[in-house]
Amino acid sequence: MAGRFVRACAALRRQLARRFARYWARWTLGLALVLAALLYTMGVWSSDAIARQDTVVGDMRMRLDTPVRDPRIVIVDIDTKSLAEVGRFPWSRDKLARLVDRLAGQYRAAAIGFDISFPEPDTSSGYAVLDGLARGELRDVPDLQRRLRALQPALDYDGLFARALSGRPVVLGYNLASGIAKGALPAPAFTVADLGGRELVAYGADGYEANLARLQGAARTAGSFTVEADADGLVRSSSLLQRIGDGYYPTLALATAAVYLKTERILPYGGAGAASDAALASGGAEAISLFGPDGERRIPAGYGLLAQVQFRGSGGPQGGAFRYLSAADVLAGRVAAGVLEGTIVLVGTTAPGLMDLRATPVSATYPGVEVHANVIKSILDGRFKSRPDYALALEMVQVLLVGAVLALLLPALGPLAAVLAAAGAFALVAGFNLYMYRVQDIALDMVACLLLVALLFVLNLAWGWLFEFRKGRALVARFGEYVAPELVAQMAEDPQAYSMEGESRELSVMFVDVRGFTTISEGLGPKELREYINLYLTAMSEDIRASHQGTLDKYIGDAVMAFWGAPVAFPDHASRAVATALLMQASAARLDAQFRARGWPALAIGIGVNSGPMHVGDMGSAIRRAYTVMGDAVNLGARLEGITKVYGVGIAVGAATRAQAPGFAWRELDRVRVKGKNAPVAIYEPLGRLDAVGQAVLDELRDWDAALALVRAQDWDAAAARIAALAQARPGVALYRLYLARIARWRAEPPGAGWDGVTTFDTK
Repeated sequence: MAGRFVRACAALRRQLARRFARYWARWTLGLALVLAALLYTMGVWSSDAIARQDTVVGDMRMRLDTPVRDPRIVIVDIDTKSLAEVGRFPWSRDKLARLVDRLAGQYRAAAIGFDISFPEPDTSSGYAVLDGLARGELRDVPDLQRRLRALQPALDYDGLFARALSGRPVVLGYNLASGIAKGALPAPAFTVADLGGRELVAYGADGYEANLARLQGAARTAGSFTVEADADGLVRSSSLLQRIGDGYYPTLALATAAVYLKTERILPYGGAGAASDAALASGGAEAISLFGPDGERRIPAGYGLLAQVQFRGSGGPQGGAFRYLSAADVLAGRVAAGVLEGTIVLVGTTAPGLMDLRATPVSATYPGVEVHANVIKSILDGRFKSRPDYALALEMVQVLLVGAVLALLLPALGPLAAVLAAAGAFALVAGFNLYMYRVQDIALDMVACLLLVALLFVLNLAWGWLFEFRKGRALVARFGEYVAPELVAQMAEDPQAYSMEGESRELSVMFVDVRGFTTISEGLGPKELREYINLYLTAMSEDIRASHQGTLDKYIGDAVMAFWGAPVAFPDHASRAVATALLMQASAARLDAQFRARGWPALAIGIGVNSGPMHVGDMGSAIRRAYTVMGDAVNLGARLEGITKVYGVGIAVGAATRAQAPGFAWRELDRVRVKGKNAPVAIYEPLGRLDAVGQAVLDELRDWDAALALVRAQDWDAAAARIAALAQARPGVALYRLYLARIARWRAEPPGAGWDGVTTFDTK
C-alpha cells in the first residue's frame, strides 16, 4: 500500500515537472501581466486610456438601468408650450407669484425648488417709469402720485413674488461666480468655525450671483444650481455642499430635499450635532447628516462632498424617470387635483433657447433641472452610487483572483476551452461589477481586469499559434502516417512529451502476411492485383489505427508491421494488439467473401504478436529514415507470424503477450525454439474474449490442455485418444491433425527420456 502511494506521488511529481517545463514561460509572462494590472489598480502607475475606458464602461452601465417614475418628484417645465402661452422668458414675477400660489396653495406641494435665480429687480410693470414721471415732468398733475401709491402694491412684482414666497416651502436657486458678490445668500449649513477651524475639501468659488435680498428673505432657503462637468464635458457628479468664503452651503438638490424632510440642521459625517474628527482629519467627509424630526439621515459623500449622479432614463418629458408638467398648465389650473399634493416640485426649463440643457452620459441634451431631480431621489431613497474606501481592495482582489487563475489555467487548455474560460471570466467580472453597482450601490472599475483577461487570452493564443501550433504541426508531420488521428490530436496537446528520439520501452509488435501471395499475384492482372492489395492493406491499416490505436510501422510487400505502446504509451498495449489481431482476422474473412464473389483468389492471413522490451525511434540512414522498433522481441514476433503456417492457425502469440493480455481465451500451441534464439518460448493462439467464446470452447480448451500435458509426458496412447476425440469434434482444426501426425512419428522414433517437449525451427 505504501509502495503504491510512493509510486503515485512520484508519478504526480514527474507529471507536474513536465507541465512546469512546458508552461513555465507562459506562467511567468501571465503572472507578470497580473502584477502590472495589480500595480495599476493600486495607483502605482496610471493610464489615461484605461481611465477613459472605465468612464465609458461606467456610462454604459448607467444606461442599462430601466427608469421607474418616482411620484414624489415632479418637474414643472417652462417649455415651448409655456413660452407660447405665457410669453417669452424671463417672465414677470407676478406670473411667478401666481405659479407659487398655484403650487403651494391650490396643489399643496410639499417643497418647491427653483432652478432659476432672481438677482435683478423686476421692472417690467413700468411702475418705476411712472413714478419718475410723477416726480418729474408730471409732478403738477393732480392726484397722480396718490394714484401711483395706491397702484404700487399691484405693480411691485418683486413684492408680489416675495409675498407668494413668504411662509411657503420654497427654495430659490443661485449660481456660483468668480469675482462678484451679487444678491443675498441664505444662511450657511455650517462654517469653518463650526468645525473648530478645520476645513473640508469642497467645490467652491470666491463669488456668487444670488437672489434679491427681499426675495431671499421671504423664501425658506436657497441652494446653488452650479454643476461642474468632467474633463470630457459630461456631467457625472454633483456637489452636495459648496464653499463660499468660510461657509458651506447646500446645493439646490440638498436644500430642497432638506425642506421636504423638514431638516433642522445639516452637518458633515457625525452625530449628536458634532462633526466627526475622523471625517475631517484629511479634509474629507464620509457622509452628510440631515437632522430632523425623524432623527439623523446620512447621505454618502465622496471626496470633495460630491455625489455621483445616478441618471435615470434619457431625460426630458419622454425620458420616463420623472413626471413633467407644463408651467402653462399649472398657471391655468389645468392640472388635476392631487397630482402635486405632498410632492417635491422643481421649476425649471427644457426649452432649447433657455440654455439649461447639459451633456450627460445618457443624453447630450439632458435638462439641468432633472440633474437635481436625480440627486433628490437618491437622497430620499438613501441610495447613492458611491465608491467607498474599500472599493480599491475589491478591485485588487478581483484582478489578483481572476488574473492568477487564468494565468495558470489558460496554458493548459485547448483553444475552445481557452475561449470559454476567457469568456466566462469576462462574464464573471462584468456580472460581479453589475451586481455591486445595482444591488450594493458600489461603482467599481473593471476595465483593467477585463483588459488583463483579454491580454492573457491573446498571450496564450499567440503563444499556442507561434510555438505550440508549430510543434504540433511538426508532430503531425512526423507521426501522422504512423498513428491514428485521435492519437496525433492527443500528442499535439503536449508535443514536448513526444519525440522520435530512440528509447527503450515495453511494447507489443505485430507482423501480418498474406498466405500464398505469390500464387495470388500470378492469378490476377496488374490492375486487379493493385485493387486486391489496396483493399486488403486499407482494411488491415484501419483495424490497426482506428480500432485500437496502434502505430502502423510499414508495409513490406503484402506484409504489414505495427506496434502498440509508442509514441503514446498504453499500459494495455498487449491487449490492444491481441484484440486488433482478432479484428483483422474477422476483416480478412469478410474480404475473402467479397474477393471470392468477384472471382478473385481467396484471402487468408497469418499474424504474429509478441511483447517485450524494444528499441523504438527514428531509425535509418541519412537518405531515408522511419519511426520503427527493433530488438529480440521484434524478431520473435516476425518468427511467430511464419510459424502460424506450421500450426495451421491465424494468430500466434508469444508467452509475454499472453501474460499481459488477460480476458482472452487462449490455446497453447507449443513450446518452440526459433532460429537465432536458444531459449524456448511458449506460443499461444487467442480464440476470442472470455466473455464471448462460450462454454463449449472453454471445455475444448480444457481437454486440449490435458492432451498437451499427456504429449509432454510421452503418454502417446492417452494423448492420441484425447486429440483424436477433439479432431473428430472439430475436424477443421489443423492443429489437432498436426499433433496426431507428430505422435505417430514419436511412436516410431521416441524422443527419449531427456526430451523437453520443445520444437526447434532452423529456418525463419
